[in-house]
Amino acid sequence: MFIIFLRVLIIYIIVLVFLRLMGKRQIGEMQPYEVVITLIIADLATIPMSDTNIPLMNGILPLAILVLIHFFITLLTRKSIKIRRLMSGSPVVVISPKGIEYTALKQLNMNIDDLLEAIRQCNYYSFDQVLYAIIETNGKMSVIPVSSNAPATAQDVKVNNPPAHLPHVIVSDGKLIKDEMKELSLNNEKFNQILQTLKINSIKDLIIFSMDSKGKVYYQLKGENYKIIDNIQEILK
Repeated sequence: MFIIFLRVLIIYIIVLVFLRLMGKRQIGEMQPYEVVITLIIADLATIPMSDTNIPLMNGILPLAILVLIHFFITLLTRKSIKIRRLMSGSPVVVISPKGIEYTALKQLNMNIDDLLEAIRQCNYYSFDQVLYAIIETNGKMSVIPVSSNAPATAQDVKVNNPPAHLPHVIVSDGKLIKDEMKELSLNNEKFNQILQTLKINSIKDLIIFSMDSKGKVYYQLKGENYKIIDNIQEILK
């Protein structure tokens, strides 16, 4: 009995350490590959606990290998946007100014009831309150409300807010995302002109660079605070 207790204690401590090393994200915030690794670790950990005929090291070694695999995949997803999208997928817009994106819903295997439940969890109770709804790669929904339903609402202070616009992340961790440039009809020449105007020497110096269809820019260089340009087009004139 003491041997079983000792094995359980050792495995518990090791799994706890491994999970802490993997990061502090909750299950609901994990990417698909992280959920898979976590589930396998949980399953493997029970085997040496209950079967004393299995050497303890034979139970610990597979756990350590899985943690190394996790570190390797995480490193690759940080270095490569293509691998990140392959492993984690991409955010999907399910509500846009046009209304419900039904094709996107079908791709996500969601129905209207699922969509209603998701926007209610974001404290919106009608589709007309939502300008954009986006299903993130971890399965959670993000909502950009229409201007009249934004926090500190325009209705409360009797002010007409300008309409909100979805920002597109053009540079992430020093990597250029050309698909997002296409969404803004932004070519390389124009983007390089923007970078020169903002005195940004290289996209590798950028942590993030986003822009919406109205020219509002949010960017942050490594080792510096973020900056916002309300309308980049005015600066370029």
